[in-house]
Amino acid sequence: MSGLPQCPKCNSEYTYEDGNMYVCPECANEWSKDAAESTEETKVFRDAHGNELQDGDTVTVIKDLKVKGSSLVVKIGTKVKNIRLIDGDHDIDCKIDGIGAMQLKTEFVKKA
Repeated sequence: MSGLPQCPKCNSEYTYEDGNMYVCPECANEWSKDAAESTEETKVFRDAHGNELQDGDTVTVIKDLKVKGSSLVVKIGTKVKNIRLIDGDHDIDCKIDGIGAMQLKTEFVKKA
């Protein structure tokens, strides 16, 4: 396996170097080595309705959620303020009044 990046246009693995450029033989896309190094994809976080979420947003829980390891339940309609988005299985790091710090999945919240 070569250490060359895949084509950003068609995801072909058959790219090759041509001077200071990368070339894809399948779609004829050309891009510079500098652009390939600086393309850092940022993940877009979306709620259950497709609205984009950002750090500091307020969200509302759309389903009763059992808290693992306890008998507590986060009730439907609970507002969660000042969320922080993180990478991982659970995308939201937050504090919920009466329960404390926990992590939620974006599929169980809607933007308030």
